[in-house]
Amino acid sequence: MAFSMKKILVLCTGNSCRSQMAHGYLQHFGKNKLEVYSAGVEIHGLNPFAIGIMAEDGIDISRNTSNHVDEYSDITFDYVITVCDNAKESCPFFPTQTKTIHHSFEDPSKSSGTSKELIAEFRKVRNQIKEYSKNFIETLSSI
Repeated sequence: MAFSMKKILVLCTGNSCRSQMAHGYLQHFGKNKLEVYSAGVEIHGLNPFAIGIMAEDGIDISRNTSNHVDEYSDITFDYVITVCDNAKESCPFFPTQTKTIHHSFEDPSKSSGTSKELIAEFRKVRNQIKEYSKNFIETLSSI
């Protein structure tokens, strides 16, 4: 990949699953070319289903922490990716050199049903985030 080290923040409502999954995939696909952070406009803690569903795909996010966006106010990001509408609306101001990108994913933690149905929903969203993250890294590589 021919791009320089980029700093990326993935922002969601509670930093419990969608932003954590995107964090895991961006870090995985970006190898050592990215500094990836994830945060929420609130803190809900890591969702155990997200941890399990990512482990299924060989990505370990179990050591990630759920962070509030204000914790990163001293970092200049190249990109801020909001992965839910609430985060987009609540997104704090970032300096002009920061490119803000929005791509809303359904919140699998809001699903109801049997464990099997919940796992299927988390897998579906995980696969969407994986594809999005892979495409994002490929786009960065061509810049």
